Amino acid sequence: MEKMNIAVIFGGSSSEYNVSLESACSVISNLDKSKYQPVMIGITRQGEWFHFTGDVQEIKNDTWYVGKDCAPAVLSPGRREHRLFIFCKDGGTDSVPIDVAFPVLHGKNGEDGTVQGMIALAGIPLAGCKVLASALCMDKDRAHKLVEMAGICVPRARVFGIKEDIGEIKEFAKETGYPLFVKPVKAGSSFGVTKAGKPDELQEAVKLAFLYDDQIIVEENIDGFEVGCAVLGNESLTVGEVDEIELSGGFFDFTEKYTLKTSAIHVPARISSRKAREIKETAKAIYKTLGCSGFARVDMFLTPEGKIVFNEVNTIPGFTEHSRYPGMMKAAGYSFTEILEKIIGLALENN
Repeated sequence: MEKMNIAVIFGGSSSEYNVSLESACSVISNLDKSKYQPVMIGITRQGEWFHFTGDVQEIKNDTWYVGKDCAPAVLSPGRREHRLFIFCKDGGTDSVPIDVAFPVLHGKNGEDGTVQGMIALAGIPLAGCKVLASALCMDKDRAHKLVEMAGICVPRARVFGIKEDIGEIKEFAKETGYPLFVKPVKAGSSFGVTKAGKPDELQEAVKLAFLYDDQIIVEENIDGFEVGCAVLGNESLTVGEVDEIELSGGFFDFTEKYTLKTSAIHVPARISSRKAREIKETAKAIYKTLGCSGFARVDMFLTPEGKIVFNEVNTIPGFTEHSRYPGMMKAAGYSFTEILEKIIGLALENN
């Protein structure tokens, strides 16, 4: 049987570039090589696209773009092409056919609908969420508003632009009370997020958030803990085991997400089976409300009273061997390779 060419797109002009490299290595390493041929497409921090043919370890080490195994490349926008065009050093061109595009990009310029739009324009089957869902899920404010309209609880919050007077932000903070969260509206991996415990921490939190976006969201703190659901599917949905983040203090910031120095992730979550079912059904409702397809991770809070509150959806969640999404699916009986096979199948089904 002829192998399918799977374009694994990694890197990206994003603050989450390094996370993408780790995820891409795991995806490439776990693809069933008897069925799939990975076509490795790297995007530098500056936004340059390359076809990479070297060792996967070079991606992990971030040396993939410096050697002879790398050539400038571009994805053809022509809907009949479905090809990656490669610019050779001798001045000629080569090309590789693409059967499925699998972006393993986190954050801006990759998870926000931009790359998804280019893939859709080219008519190539896309692994994961399409343009609108990707853009909506990246925008915390709009995602919350739509989910709230569907009857699901969301934190009380307000968006402020870069020209807003700090006095207005302080007034809203008084209404919300402390602690509270200050976040960029469109960013991932907790970049630019601060949990402000008192008024004199607010200004620095606002300043930091504006480094990552021109809009910020000031959001009430939800008591309890975070739970997550790995959702897989288009119309018919499969949900992995619910996970639970146990914190010793603070919040699940970038450092904790990728080191777990003072926190722990429990899979399955230490909750009743009845509450787990309720969380899974809520995750499915959020996934469908935001138009997700393929796969995504839905994050929520569970309060001490048992109330479920929506946090966010990651349309391209971390995909390392130790990431939450594969961990939840593994607990439900799916290996990393099986997850990837299902995602590729859903991309073909959804085209």
